[in-house]
Amino acid sequence: MSSSTLLRPAGAPAPDATRRPGRAPGRLRRRIVENLTAYGFLCAALLCFALFSWYPIVRGVLLAFQQVNFITDPVWVGWDNFELLFADPLFWDAWRNTLLFTGLALVFGFFVPFLIAVLLNELRHAKGYFRLVVYLPVMLPPVVAALLWKWFYDPGPGLFNSLLRAVGIDGPHWLDDSSTSLLSLVLVATWSNLGSATLIYLAALQTIPGELYEAAELDGANVVQRMRHVTIPQTRFVLLVLLLLQVVATMQIFTEPYIMTGGGPDDSTVTVLLLLYRYAFVYNDFGTASALSTLLLLVLSVFSFAYLRVTRKAEA
Repeated sequence: MSSSTLLRPAGAPAPDATRRPGRAPGRLRRRIVENLTAYGFLCAALLCFALFSWYPIVRGVLLAFQQVNFITDPVWVGWDNFELLFADPLFWDAWRNTLLFTGLALVFGFFVPFLIAVLLNELRHAKGYFRLVVYLPVMLPPVVAALLWKWFYDPGPGLFNSLLRAVGIDGPHWLDDSSTSLLSLVLVATWSNLGSATLIYLAALQTIPGELYEAAELDGANVVQRMRHVTIPQTRFVLLVLLLLQVVATMQIFTEPYIMTGGGPDDSTVTVLLLLYRYAFVYNDFGTASALSTLLLLVLSVFSFAYLRVTRKAEA
């Protein structure tokens, strides 16, 4: 007689050798119910993404291969819209202006907020006040900020030229000169978006352990060395993510050139999105506008994919 038979109480049913221990069917049922509940709560978000993000993207790509003016029925034209774009000299000017704007915006909009965040992190008094001052431009509507800066740049009663005339200097025609118009828009965009990037950098800086700075000071590291060997390595992930987000955002610049210059002077501030707006709402050619938006989507997607691959390899 086996030991299990001796230990089993009298009258107890014999265990089934083919049945697995535990209540597997009950656990499986509970997991199915939990997953269905979770997906049920996600349905609203998935529906919003499908209606307002995924469907417009798919619809826009389809429109890129059609002749659409919302007066007559759409006509499938294949690659004709793209050929029209490539034959337009303003298409290449718009890409050149957009890339130049992106490069200048990264010089000011990427490094300046980081330096301001470092300074704010070192403050011991009035932290909240200075953070409010830095973040205040973000609270202004973009159109209001553009109109405000347009008055600043006015060559007559504008603020900047008035200050320059007070010290005996003739100010330039900021927005009416092709040599300064694009840089003027970069300064507006940098000022408008400075607060968000600064607060993100500041949050990342506050997660750095103070012991690292103390150890660096004991080793005789100065301010520049501490920033190079402690601050930047510890905030590297945030820096890389914000660099990608800022490139994507600045490549889609529209409000500032539309409100302040209209693309002038001499098309020196025509950007890709401003040209897209002209094709759609000035020329009433929604197919070509969709083709341009598809190209922009493709360029940003390729850049994002390549950037993520390079950064992952560097981190590995």
